[in-house]
Amino acid sequence: MKRILVIGASGGIGAALCAVAGGEVVGLSRSGDGLDVTDPASVERVLGSVSGPFDVIWIAVGILSAGQGPEKSLSQIDAQEMADVMAVNTIGVALLMRHVPRLLASGGRVGVLSARVGSIGDNGLGGWHAYRASKAAVNQIIRGASIELKRTHKGSVVLALHPGTVETEFTAGYKANKLTPAEAAAKLTAVLEGATPDQTGMFFDYAGKAIPW
Repeated sequence: MKRILVIGASGGIGAALCAVAGGEVVGLSRSGDGLDVTDPASVERVLGSVSGPFDVIWIAVGILSAGQGPEKSLSQIDAQEMADVMAVNTIGVALLMRHVPRLLASGGRVGVLSARVGSIGDNGLGGWHAYRASKAAVNQIIRGASIELKRTHKGSVVLALHPGTVETEFTAGYKANKLTPAEAAAKLTAVLEGATPDQTGMFFDYAGKAIPW
């Protein structure tokens, strides 16, 4: 039976990933385990209490903004709010990734939720500066992790994944065609499971289409 670790298990997508996992699932979250990804000591305590190996690791943590909402113009950039977004979406994920080499099985798979708006090449609208920057930065962390894990965990797959616009508290108030959390989780799982080792370090959407960096 596969062992699956879902970090961010209390969120809409994280909970759905737990539900569709089809194996022995270990879920970690702020509400359930006191995991605060902005606190290195908390990450060390919670992740340090978990024993691998896991066949699949999901990292499904993130925030859209830290107060006023995504910036619509450069004039709305606030240093502290940008730092708070980076602390969760980039540095927090990096702190979690530190534990992946110890927890991942040989040939295991890691899916990290990113966002299409983190693509520099796909940015044709501007705005959302802190969120875009945090996701572009975490994509680099994911890419670097894939290179390291390729050396130490033969056959491993590490992907940055865009889940689409999903019906959660995260997207409340935004008009768009939304996937249900269950739909998004099933699609993301299919993409991660279907990826080959030569695709490790790539950036895909929920339909399996590559997204430019």
